[in-house]
Amino acid sequence: MPGPALVTGATGFAGSHLVEHLLRDAKRVAAWANPGGRRPADDAAGRILWKAVDLFDHAALTAALTELSPSAIYHCAGVAHVGQTWSDPTRALRVNVLGTQRLLDAMIDAGLSCPVLIAGSALVYRQSAEALTEDDPLGPSSPYGVSKLAQEMVGAREPRLTVILTRPFNHAGPRQDDAYVTSSFARQIARIEAGMQPPVLRVGNLAARRDITDVRDTVRAYRLLVERGQPHRPYNICSGRADAVSDVLEMLLAMSSASIDVQPDADRMRPSDNPVVLGDPARIAAEAGWQPEVLLEQTLRDLLDYWRGETTRESRVTRS
Repeated sequence: MPGPALVTGATGFAGSHLVEHLLRDAKRVAAWANPGGRRPADDAAGRILWKAVDLFDHAALTAALTELSPSAIYHCAGVAHVGQTWSDPTRALRVNVLGTQRLLDAMIDAGLSCPVLIAGSALVYRQSAEALTEDDPLGPSSPYGVSKLAQEMVGAREPRLTVILTRPFNHAGPRQDDAYVTSSFARQIARIEAGMQPPVLRVGNLAARRDITDVRDTVRAYRLLVERGQPHRPYNICSGRADAVSDVLEMLLAMSSASIDVQPDADRMRPSDNPVVLGDPARIAAEAGWQPEVLLEQTLRDLLDYWRGETTRESRVTRS
């Protein structure tokens, strides 16, 4: 009998939200993270089967998959931050590409036939000012994009497994690391409100336009694609709307009563930054019945409230 669904990278941003989403309908979910990784304290009353697994330990990985016999695998583990891959592109290639290959190899050796979803990226596409469809030219412009394209190709060329390929565009929401632009804005605002930093918000490129989806919509798309998607066929996960980063900032500032000065910061500029990243969600809408439900304004409000809570906790620890 198949075991529970498995989420790799379960302590990450999308992975943690995916675990929560799957638990709405499932009795148990298997959640894997790197050895030594920090897992949330709340294990949903024992319904989350936590395990530390090294994707590069083939024997242990194969044994763990054989024992679990998952009904589906959501592969969310990997290097996720675009900017950081410029300083260490080798790590992105090793983790995103080779780590995925090792997982697929272990699935085959374990005799698994369950679907495996690879959480890819829209940054595999060539830059375009138009809404990108899955058939548009590929041509990543960052080490991160290169690693995600190679990761996708690893899955696309494995005929022995049911591999679901995804190309999520920007997604945001509570628990997002502040290395990402929307979360950076929200955390700075929360810290300014709490008097923990001067009333100056540091920003990078505000002219860029991004297609932003709530992370809770993104993980819902993952589940629907495992249930309804066609193997080895990529799917955009996006809203079909591109907002200027400056507009996102203005929405967040309007949610605060603090007086805040916005100043550019050269350290927040990337070596290469696509002016527009916009997707066409027609395929996933038609084939999986998915469309985004959470409005951007709600995403930003929830993100800001999350950082307000984190800032309050940080302040209490500092005072104690």
